[in-house]
Amino acid sequence: MRWRRRWQDWPDRPKRPTVRRLSAEQRDKYLSGMIRAIERSPVLSALSFEVRVLRGRFYLERSIRDENGNLTDTATLGRITPLADSASSLLLEVEYRTASWSEIAKGSVQKVMNAIANDSKGTFHGLGSLNKSLRKAGNGLQRLPVTMRRDGRFVFSEDGRRCSTQEALVHYFGLPLDVIAEPRTWYWYHRKPHIVEVSRDRRRVLVRFSTSSLSGEFGGTCLYVCRNDRWEAFTIKPSASDDIDSAERWLEMRKWRQWA
Repeated sequence: MRWRRRWQDWPDRPKRPTVRRLSAEQRDKYLSGMIRAIERSPVLSALSFEVRVLRGRFYLERSIRDENGNLTDTATLGRITPLADSASSLLLEVEYRTASWSEIAKGSVQKVMNAIANDSKGTFHGLGSLNKSLRKAGNGLQRLPVTMRRDGRFVFSEDGRRCSTQEALVHYFGLPLDVIAEPRTWYWYHRKPHIVEVSRDRRRVLVRFSTSSLSGEFGGTCLYVCRNDRWEAFTIKPSASDDIDSAERWLEMRKWRQWA
C-alpha cells in the first residue's frame, strides 16, 4: 500500500510530442528552408551541418572529416519535429540521455534554425556570437584586420572595437571554425573561452574555458597549435596547463595525444 501511494504521488511523465504527418510537398518545403538556413550561416556551413529526414522528423547532423576530407563519423546533434497540434510550429530538441529529449526552441523554420546557428551555450557548437558577427560583417569567412594591444586585448583595426576570443582566433590568427569548435566538452559544459597566452610567431594560442556557479568555478584548457601549416586543437591536463611551454612539453611527452 505504501509503495502504491508513492507511485500515485509521482508526477506524470510529459507526453511525447506527436509528429504531424507531412505531405511530400510540405516535407520538401521544410527541408529546403533548413538547408538554406545552413548555407546562410557561416558557422553551420563551415562545420558541415546537414539535415536528414527520418520517420517524419528532421535530424540535425554534423559530418566529421579527417585532414584529407574523408568522412570519419557523423554526429546527431538534435531533431526537429513538426507538431500535430499546430499547422506551422516545429519543435527543436536535443538528446541528453538515450531516448530522453529536451526542448530547446519551438516555432517556425527560421526560429529553430536561428536557435541552432546562434547557439552560444555549447548545445550545438558554442560559436553563436561568432556566427552573428560574421553575418553582420557580411564578408563570409574573410578575415578582417585585427590589432593586439600591449594589454593583451584584441581590437578591430578600423574602429577599435574589442574582439571576442572567437573573433580573435578567426581574424588575427586565422584558425578554421571547425578547429575553434573542437574542445566540444568545454563548450558543452557552457564554459566561455578567453586567451591567456600567445606565442611570438602567432602559431600557438593557449585558451582557457571557464564558468562559475554557486558550486564554484570550473575550467578547462586548450592549446591551439599550427603544425605543418595546419591548425590543431589539444585539450590539456590541468597540471600541465600553466603556460604554452608546459602544455607543449606535456603533449610531446604523450606524442601529441590530448587529454581525454
